[in-house]
Amino acid sequence: MKTVFQHLLLVPVLFVALFTQPGKLSAQVAELTWNTLADVSFKDVYLEEYDLYYYYPTFGPKVLDMEGRMVKISGYVIPVDYDDDYYVLSAFPFAACFFCGGAGPESVVDLQLKAGHRRFKTDERLTFKGVFRTNTTDIYQLNYILEDAEVFR
Repeated sequence: MKTVFQHLLLVPVLFVALFTQPGKLSAQVAELTWNTLADVSFKDVYLEEYDLYYYYPTFGPKVLDMEGRMVKISGYVIPVDYDDDYYVLSAFPFAACFFCGGAGPESVVDLQLKAGHRRFKTDERLTFKGVFRTNTTDIYQLNYILEDAEVFR
């Protein structure tokens, strides 16, 4: 027969099991795929201030579900500007990437890397982890951003 003390020991375990979501107890890294990032549609929006059209994104539920989460994603590194330490991760190699007209804006992620990282080569295939963010307001950034990004091992 169990004592009252033994039953009381179960209370914290039951509380955690009932009132927390799976994956919230530890810093799990969710898998972010290019297929998930394709859950977006774009429409041309004219920006009078800049006298240009902008692909305005409307993110689908798969993308929005990843917002603010620690994720990992694999792709091809594209150094946009070594001097400014600006890198992009692409679903495709440089010759077929968004910047060469071979893919859409959903196929690239802005890598906001942690300080102290090494220099990356064009088309280096790597997996990065970081906090996933979407962007609809800043035309000088990509629609997808990986904050505090670092190589995932």
